[in-house]
Amino acid sequence: MSDTHKNRLLEEFQSYLETVDLSQLASDQPPDLNSLLTEMASLKSEVKAEARQFKNTLETLTEALNALQGDNKALAAELAMHGTHLQQQRYELSRTVLMDVVDIYDRLLVGLAVLQNHKPTSSFFAKKQDDRFINSVKEGQEITLKRVEQLLQRNQISPVESLGKTLDPHTMNAVEIGHDPKVANGIVIEELRKGFLFEKEVLRLAEVKVNKL
Repeated sequence: MSDTHKNRLLEEFQSYLETVDLSQLASDQPPDLNSLLTEMASLKSEVKAEARQFKNTLETLTEALNALQGDNKALAAELAMHGTHLQQQRYELSRTVLMDVVDIYDRLLVGLAVLQNHKPTSSFFAKKQDDRFINSVKEGQEITLKRVEQLLQRNQISPVESLGKTLDPHTMNAVEIGHDPKVANGIVIEELRKGFLFEKEVLRLAEVKVNKL
């Protein structure tokens, strides 16, 4: 504290002493001890009452918070279950639609094979017209087949690789038996109908011919 500050405080205290009535201060009655104890007891009771009220309020808030947390957990579980149910419905619906697409793919393959094995008539002019028509239809069939294959790929449909592989009962169904001494036992020697996987799960088993020695 600076000297200037000290001097100012001393001056203010001296001014107070000059103006205050010391005789009046001396005549003031000292505080009553009983009254003071009574006021302290009353204040203590008020503090206890406030503490009880605060405790009750805290307990009520704690119960409300616990109930809210329980409701939130139940709601989260219900939403999760609902989400799983919707996802399963979407998956089953996708499987149904994609199975129809796979059936269309089969029909296109059969139709293309018929066109490729078609033999024109013996007439020269008829043969020429027939060839143009067949080639036109075959090109259209090939384009359509390619688009269906792209559609399957976009929807995570992949063919089961079976030809030349060991029979896998999880992805293949042996519907015919072959006998080729040049091929090992249990090897697929012909694919009769393609199998497909959807999101790495079997959409349709491949139908195959298996070698047996």
